[in-house]
Amino acid sequence: MEPKKNLTTEQLADAARLKALYESKKKALGVTQYSIADELGITQGAVGHYLNGRNALNLTVAAAFAKILQVSIADFSPSIDEEAQKILANETSNVKLVGPYKQGKEYPLISWVQAGAWAEAIEPYSVDEIDEWFESDTKIFGKAFWLRVEGDSMTAPTGLSIPEGTLVLIDTGRDAINGSLVIAKMVDANEATFKKLIIDGGQKYLKGLNPAWPLKEINGNCKIIGVAVQTMMRLV
Repeated sequence: MEPKKNLTTEQLADAARLKALYESKKKALGVTQYSIADELGITQGAVGHYLNGRNALNLTVAAAFAKILQVSIADFSPSIDEEAQKILANETSNVKLVGPYKQGKEYPLISWVQAGAWAEAIEPYSVDEIDEWFESDTKIFGKAFWLRVEGDSMTAPTGLSIPEGTLVLIDTGRDAINGSLVIAKMVDANEATFKKLIIDGGQKYLKGLNPAWPLKEINGNCKIIGVAVQTMMRLV
């Protein structure tokens, strides 16, 4: 037979209080040592050892007994309850309050033809023409709008890839630099195009992220409308 474990006076008192609670509540709650054993995943004998002070209670077992008997841990074990409170306080201290949700500004989703009109110094759209507006908290330096990517020129097999259907937020007030993803309008086209800006030795080029898309030199035949600052993919 396993030798009886020597429990401290405090642990024996915890067991006595727990057993008294069990005896006073078992009929009303319809619980038995067998049902408690099933709940804890242990044997009925092990439940009896906890109630009779043969085995010392721990936090896990005490929490399970408290739940089953509908009492608090402090009702039978002040020391284990103190342990639980310390753990809870430590977990709470690691939680950061991020604050309430703050809505970003909404920008219109426009067509590529409307985006191209931006380069013509005319009003590209009226509010009544816009069916969809999407929110963003990105810092914007000028007027901005969303475009839905068409085609596969910006779809790359590796690295940064912006596939067809992606929503792209364009900031018309941001300066384009080497490597910027830009919306541009060629003088011989009536709509905008979305490409990567390459500046090499003072010469500028437009390049798709798709390696199959050729490098196109721009030299007075193109106007940069804006710089892409955010992407968003809609699945439906």
